[in-house]
Amino acid sequence: MIAILLAITPFLFYLYKYAPQESSVWETPFFKINGGGFVNVQAFVHAVVTKLTFILITMLWFISSRDWWKWAILIPLVMFLFQFFGVINFQQDYVDDFDFWYALPVITPVIIVLIWISHELNRVVGDLDLKDEIEDELKQYDEERF
Repeated sequence: MIAILLAITPFLFYLYKYAPQESSVWETPFFKINGGGFVNVQAFVHAVVTKLTFILITMLWFISSRDWWKWAILIPLVMFLFQFFGVINFQQDYVDDFDFWYALPVITPVIIVLIWISHELNRVVGDLDLKDEIEDELKQYDEERF
């Protein structure tokens, strides 16, 4: 699953090219996107897709990492989430002026869920490793016995 998500990230990154360059609104039968404070819809979609791509890659890295320093990955992840919420906030004309406190109520549950998923995956992987060790030991015991 992680390999599939990583494989689609280049396609996700270039998704913005399908947005109209000359318009400030992109209407399809499925959705309507307003360009917000950006020059056109394509610039807005480019900013959103870029942030989502970095968020996806960083989340996958955090969830799949088993190293002791994996918690440091949360720092750029929070930064990308903060920037993403700055991009989608239509009231702001300039993305970097978006206040951190507006994004905090949304970022906090995301971080908590990621920590929980990471913990559960590490527990499952540890259980599988223990099962493999037990099976190897039982196989070795059977070979010694006969």
